Amino acid sequence: MCEVMPKKKYIGQCHCGDVNFSFTSEEIKNGLRCNCSICIRRGNVVTDFYIPAKDLIYDFSSDKLSNYLWGDKVLNHYFCKKCGISPFAGAQDYGYRANLGCVDELDALSLEIRVCDGKSMPVGEEEIR
Repeated sequence: MCEVMPKKKYIGQCHCGDVNFSFTSEEIKNGLRCNCSICIRRGNVVTDFYIPAKDLIYDFSSDKLSNYLWGDKVLNHYFCKKCGISPFAGAQDYGYRANLGCVDELDALSLEIRVCDGKSMPVGEEEIR
């Protein structure tokens, strides 16, 4: 018989607090880092799963975020206009990965972190998506 893991609500924000978000998932024990040209420069540890678009709850006005599209122009790299922190990235069709450094109760660097070799993947096929 499969054990059903309880869901937990995670709350996050950018550095200045202008961009607030939350999502519910099983307990986060792992993170993901990517070595593609964008992610290696940002250095974020992100969720190792996609958060469905319907499950990422925003608590800010859309004018607080800016968006950077690169390569295939599909993956949105969002960042706070005020402090520059990237709280999450993704696309409506794929889901989103949250920056675990923005999640209040997590120490992102204490998680088991898997590295995705996005640098070797052709544009449009990034695993981070």
